[in-house]
Parts: sequence; C-alpha cells; structure tokens
Amino acid sequence: MQNFEGNKVPQVDFKLRENNQWVATNSAELFDNKTVVVFSLPGAFTPTCSSTHLPRYEELAPVFKANGVDSILCVSVNDGFVMEAWGKDQGVQAIRPIADGNGAFTEGMGMLVDKSDIGFGKRSWRYSMLVKNGVVTKMFIEPNEPGDPFKVSDADTMLNFIAPNANKPEQVGLFTKVGCPFCDTAKMTLKNAGVDYFEMSLGDNVRQRLLSAVAGKATSPQMFVNGQLIGGSTEIAQWVEARA
Repeated sequence: MQNFEGNKVPQVDFKLRENNQWVATNSAELFDNKTVVVFSLPGAFTPTCSSTHLPRYEELAPVFKANGVDSILCVSVNDGFVMEAWGKDQGVQAIRPIADGNGAFTEGMGMLVDKSDIGFGKRSWRYSMLVKNGVVTKMFIEPNEPGDPFKVSDADTMLNFIAPNANKPEQVGLFTKVGCPFCDTAKMTLKNAGVDYFEMSLGDNVRQRLLSAVAGKATSPQMFVNGQLIGGSTEIAQWVEARA
C-alpha cells in the first residue's frame, strides 16, 4: 500500500448506476474545485462495511458538511449494480457510492490487493482520504495485517482530523414495548425535542430479560445515550429538559 499524500488522485472514468440508470462520471467531475472525503473498502454487503464503516460516515455527513466538506464518496471494487443495490439497502442519502468496477482508480491509488484466498479476487485495501481540488492532503491507511483491519479509516478519525472540536450527534437508543403508554410518552418527548433515536421494541421475554441485564431494570422504556443509561420516561423528560 502507498501513501498518496501530496499527489493528485488518478484520472479515471467511472460507470455508475444511479436511480436505475447508467451515469458516467470521472475524477475531474468528482474532485476538481471541491473538498472531498473518500473512504474505500473491500466490498459492498460485507460485515464491517455494512455495520460500521458506511453507516457512521452517513451519520456524520451533516457534521462533515458543516465543516467544509462538499461530498463524501464510498469507493469499492464492485460493479455499478451492486453498489447501487447496497446504497439502497443501507438507506444512504448523503454518501455517494462509487463503483470502481475495473479497479482502475484503486490500482492508481496503489490500494489494489489480492483477496483471492477468500474468493474476492482483486479488491481495495481499506483506507480513507481527504482530497482538496484533486490533491490528496491526508490518508488514513489500515495497517498491513492479516484479515480486514479497521482501526483508522473510520468516520470519527477523519472528522477528528478535519474538525477536532466538532459536535457529533448523540447515540440515542430507546428500548420500548408494544402497548406501553409510558413508551409513547417518551417517544413524543424525544420527537418534540428533535432528538434522533434508534428504537428497539421488546416483543418477547428474551428481549425483556436482555433489557434487565443491560439496564438493571425490566420496565419500559429505557434510554441509553452514548452508552450511558438515562432511564425511564421520567428520566428521559429530565434529560431533554436539561439539554434544552
């Protein structure tokens, strides 16, 4: 793997699938006169890429934009159909999936690696970079270790480089139960306060026991913020009031 800092990105033509149509673009259109964040990964629909790498960039996209980033590109050596389907499956709105089907861009970046041992053929090594007007100003390249290391190319590392004091959205998780009036009240409180949250509905005894294990309480709702237990509906109202 090569560190490409200080060099212009490879000049490549791309054939993408967007809105069920072929779209032709190139490096000049994607990078010239723009500040662009790129993260590249081994493959669409693969575990780390789908569970962590792409979702976190999507989540932090508004923060990147507020700090001068014009666009965020996800590059993978997959064909256009696969990248379009993956983007739809992930519900991406802010990230543009870039299909490097022939691996030309990845090879030009010095990041094309052989993953034939797991049946992938030639794929991209995992990395991220900040590109300003076509020139790579910073790269975060995963260490040359066996497997698929994921230590430095994440969205938080890139954002910390660009804007170390940026305010990141809170990670809010809400455990609820169907038919619970206190849960409905809590959800309305969060909605009225403009708090974005992920809801986990507890529909069986196994999930209820899981809630008891992680929260120390079996009653619903229970809310967590950035890994910290806030509590039930009363505590949620107090938390919302305190942050107002």
